[in-house]
Amino acid sequence: MSEKAKEILEWIYCIVIALVLAILFRYFIGTPTIVKQVSMYPTLIQDERLWLNRWGRTTHTLPKRGEIITFEEPAKITYTSLEIDQNNPVAQYNQKSALQWFVQNFLEIGKRSYIKRVVALPGEHVEIKEGKVYINGEILDEPYLQPGIVTDVKKGENFDNFVVPENHIFAIGDNRNHSTDCRAFGCIPLQSIESTVAIRIWPLSRWGEVK
Repeated sequence: MSEKAKEILEWIYCIVIALVLAILFRYFIGTPTIVKQVSMYPTLIQDERLWLNRWGRTTHTLPKRGEIITFEEPAKITYTSLEIDQNNPVAQYNQKSALQWFVQNFLEIGKRSYIKRVVALPGEHVEIKEGKVYINGEILDEPYLQPGIVTDVKKGENFDNFVVPENHIFAIGDNRNHSTDCRAFGCIPLQSIESTVAIRIWPLSRWGEVK
């Protein structure tokens, strides 16, 4: 083999190794992302850049109440009154082949994710009524909401009175009237949670921890 061919192979080898390391880092450690929707306004604004912490997914750790997370879009987003089961308030996800799972989760091709705030944890009773979220019978303090914001549900078509199952969380967007979230499709299982929002990295005028 010529020296030129060896040099080309070495470059290809280095590039492949770099790509593999980048993919592994993005999946297991963290990655940047761009806010694309208005469901978390005014906490998050469209086109802001965030850094996502994915270590919780690596260690299989549930997020805490109040943390902003990203999770895989459920297979079913809306329900009719006949389909809602308050005794089983779990978001539905389709089974994937190993190849589909790899392409969507490692290569992040053909995958849609949501970004919402955790408001309830496993074993907690959630009730949404009178424009408020109640956790175990007490009104949830939500200082991150804009004044006058109410938490509405479509009676009979949303999950509004249930207990969060084990290894699940219940998450809602801060912009309550413009957010499709767990009220519509149910609680998110641990294995579908992708990351927590660590910091805002752009614009520089808003750089810092996101609360």
